[in-house]
Amino acid sequence: MQGGSSGIVYGGLKYQARCISDVRADAGSTTFLAGTLSLKEENEVHLIRLSPAESELVCDGLFYHPNEIWDLKSCPFDHRVFSTVYTSGDGYGAAVWKIPEQSGQSNSSQLEQLFELGGHTGKIRRVLWWPLGKHDKLISIDDRNIFLWNIDTSNKSAKLISQGSADMLPNLRGGAWDPHNHNSIAAISDSSLHLWDLRSMDKSIAIEHAHIRDVDYNPKKQNIIATAEDEFGIRLWDLRRLKHPLKDLPGHSHWTWTVRHNPEYDELLLSAGTDSTVNLWLVQVSSNDSGPDSPGSPKRQEEPLLNSYTDYEDSIYGIAWSSHDPSLFASLSYDGRVVLESVKPYLQRK
Repeated sequence: MQGGSSGIVYGGLKYQARCISDVRADAGSTTFLAGTLSLKEENEVHLIRLSPAESELVCDGLFYHPNEIWDLKSCPFDHRVFSTVYTSGDGYGAAVWKIPEQSGQSNSSQLEQLFELGGHTGKIRRVLWWPLGKHDKLISIDDRNIFLWNIDTSNKSAKLISQGSADMLPNLRGGAWDPHNHNSIAAISDSSLHLWDLRSMDKSIAIEHAHIRDVDYNPKKQNIIATAEDEFGIRLWDLRRLKHPLKDLPGHSHWTWTVRHNPEYDELLLSAGTDSTVNLWLVQVSSNDSGPDSPGSPKRQEEPLLNSYTDYEDSIYGIAWSSHDPSLFASLSYDGRVVLESVKPYLQRK
């Protein structure tokens, strides 16, 4: 099904942007953080909230950020805390920030930096928070290493407790933390995906020969992940049986950049790409599925595409479901356009 957008547009971002994050810890409203990526201007972080009447997206806070933001994640247990990966004149860095007490203002204000995630010698790619509630660990990933930190946001401290090397893997790009097992993450490189045990920092089980741009765990079903791949599009995998994917969905007409499982409706999946499109999929996968009937390319699911949202003029690098209302998601295109959409018309298909 093809369709434009009837969503709510937020027009507050003045600069180019790639990063948007659901503020999971805000239990009272649908809230997102978005960060800009400007070469010449002082960058900004926008706290964006859906109005009580659900008729508009409003700026609930505007904050200066000193550098270009390449990754942004909201803390899952404190709605005022978030992390960024950024570029500066000295290269790439990562830090954890706190939003000041005052909010709901149009004038920019300073963020409080709680701590930096130092010690990286490579290009920092991602910061990962364990997605389920309060946790004293944080992960940072550069192109050669994975760092595990012990953090205390109250005391503004981060202590490096272990480090894993990618060895001969080419160019780590990012990953996802398993919501069912806080000792496991899936990390992607230019040519493969590996599972890492954070207790030993050993890597095991791999999807080889795949240029994966993004990975996401199904929050409701153990062992199920989705990948966005340059050659094969979107694939669903069972981590216990990686010889063949469970499902093979079409990719975008250009790069498929990101995939996200819905936090509540486990069969709903979003994807976005550089073709200026967001796709909503209905993916019926059981953690007990045995995969395709025969070796080779898996069978494509019939009519898995519920809708394509095409009311964009630039590449889409960021998508985020609302934890407060899982029927809503926000997308962010490179030109700074944030759009909030509802998938309620498609829930009856489940």
